[in-house]
Amino acid sequence: MDGSPSAIVKLLVPKIPLMLKTALWHSLWLSPTSTKWDLRTEITVNIIRSLMDGSNPSPMGKLQRSTIKDPGVKGKMWISKVTMSPPPEDDVRQALFKAIDDMKEGPVNYTQPEVAPVEAEWTGYRPDAAKDAEDSARSEEDNYERLMSDPSRKSEVTILYFHGGAYYLMDPSTHRGPTVRLAKETGGRCFSVRYRLAPQSAFPTQLLDGLVAYLSLLHPPPGSFHEPVPASHIVFAGDSAGGNLSFALLQLLLQLHRTKPASQPHPTIRFHGADVAVPLPAGVSANSGWFDITRSMPSLETNAHYDYLPPPSATASDPFPADDIWPTTPPRGDVFADLSLLCHPLVSPLAAPSWAGSPPLWIETGEEMLTDEDAFVAARAAAQGVTVVWEQYEAMPHCFAMMFEGLETSRRCMAGWGRFARACVESPEVVRTGGTFVEARTAREREVGVGGISGYSFEEVRGFMDRAREKRLLGWEREGKSMPKPNL
Repeated sequence: MDGSPSAIVKLLVPKIPLMLKTALWHSLWLSPTSTKWDLRTEITVNIIRSLMDGSNPSPMGKLQRSTIKDPGVKGKMWISKVTMSPPPEDDVRQALFKAIDDMKEGPVNYTQPEVAPVEAEWTGYRPDAAKDAEDSARSEEDNYERLMSDPSRKSEVTILYFHGGAYYLMDPSTHRGPTVRLAKETGGRCFSVRYRLAPQSAFPTQLLDGLVAYLSLLHPPPGSFHEPVPASHIVFAGDSAGGNLSFALLQLLLQLHRTKPASQPHPTIRFHGADVAVPLPAGVSANSGWFDITRSMPSLETNAHYDYLPPPSATASDPFPADDIWPTTPPRGDVFADLSLLCHPLVSPLAAPSWAGSPPLWIETGEEMLTDEDAFVAARAAAQGVTVVWEQYEAMPHCFAMMFEGLETSRRCMAGWGRFARACVESPEVVRTGGTFVEARTAREREVGVGGISGYSFEEVRGFMDRAREKRLLGWEREGKSMPKPNL
């Protein structure tokens, strides 16, 4: 987005009355969050909330263009932009489509995307650079070699990172702050994927890009800068929709492992001329993971006073004015996926019946609108024998650690995320299931049992999701729109 001084002034001047009202109510302890947040946090959240209230929505294309501008390489970071060539074989696509069909519970409709080159960024921490230093022009390969030779890189951790932005916004370049921080906290590096955006590219395009990116780390395509990265050195990570993609990719890999021949230690896929193994990564993590595309869980309404995202009751069924990318042709009813797919485990990981066999998971949430879905996935996975590290931050909104970097709770969150990733790679035997609740004002911590953080059964959760999906379908039909014929 435009961060120039004139643009910031233009944005903030109309918000002065809101800022003054917020300051007054906060100082008089009249706001519902005045005992939890400092004034700066409360003003910032209220401004963001006012910009996202849906009363004057912008066309989707305009929003998308405003969030994919590269801010440039500046400060304490190494950045090397790369493109992973697609495999000439069709095996990756067919493995994905088979998993989608095997995991469905009824008729679904989706367009089968073609495999494409996957763009990404290698990101590393550069401690000796000045805070405002701009990177001089070098080749991307030279940048990669400098990243790899930096003395601060003390670990073999490789974070496979998927950015957030509801699948239709953002770009890896907008997430350099958190990926550099993760590189610093782990002593490793990040591989941030530029997956194809919705609505131009619908599910399962993003999952296909994620699978190609993972295979490209394990088995580098011709011309790659990097050497093969062992799965035991790779940790998936993502925020919001990127957390969804991290956990959906995990579910896809688990499905490949469930259906492999018993005689094989790992499933295999034909990739760039070789039959390659597809092991599980060392760990998987999500910061404010968006695990439920149906938007059905109760905390979407009950926790709205702590969040800046609009709750479902405050948004229209189709809040975006028509433009050149929305609505799509043929229509599908949701920006990311056809309505028939909303409860599919590879679209909404909340619906996954099993996490058995998963590597360790790190799941973080504030006291936000997505808390219920994050808590349920964590509790269900732990009950099935998966190692789960759960962190919850009192009264904090969606992805708070990435927006309010100066808060003690934000520093605590990013440090915990990095610590988990490094432990999964360097000392997996010390990673244990456990939960932590962190107070907002004091950052004091208390332990919580992961098994008790969600009070919902799987049947109740599926009921929430099914009803939300049916409501979307009925709304679609009331508007006189027809759905494409499902793939049976």
